[in-house]
Amino acid sequence: MKTPWSFARFLPMAGRLLSRGRLPTLLFAVASKGASQGNRLGKLKDDLRLLQALCLAYWRGEYRAISPKALLSVVAGLMYFLSPVDAIPDFIPMFGMLDDIAVLAWLMKTLTGELDAFRAWRSRQAPEKLAVVERLPDTPQQLQLERPKKN
Repeated sequence: MKTPWSFARFLPMAGRLLSRGRLPTLLFAVASKGASQGNRLGKLKDDLRLLQALCLAYWRGEYRAISPKALLSVVAGLMYFLSPVDAIPDFIPMFGMLDDIAVLAWLMKTLTGELDAFRAWRSRQAPEKLAVVERLPDTPQQLQLERPKKN
């Protein structure tokens, strides 16, 4: 499946976001938009939650078995989802979310192996641990403080 033409410009931005430690801010924005879109996302709402859980587990240092390229693609996909000005601007009634949904669906298909590995990792974790790892605190700043220190 071919990469959506408007997705590529989000890859460099995703790299900058990751290098600057801004992933918590992105995750809060994704959670907010995902909640506000409700039924418009359909099954992709679960996919969006999976991508968010993957990023949270990565941020907290619990899950690192993802390739840098795949992580960059996930972050770029989440940024695309948030962008109000993409291939079809989100403010256009009825059609604004179509490209966002298409990019997320493409991402889920393209990263099937990486996402299956993450699902398998999740299935091996105790529910109590997952509740902590995948919990989004009240503010991005709190999540920033939770990040494990690098050795």
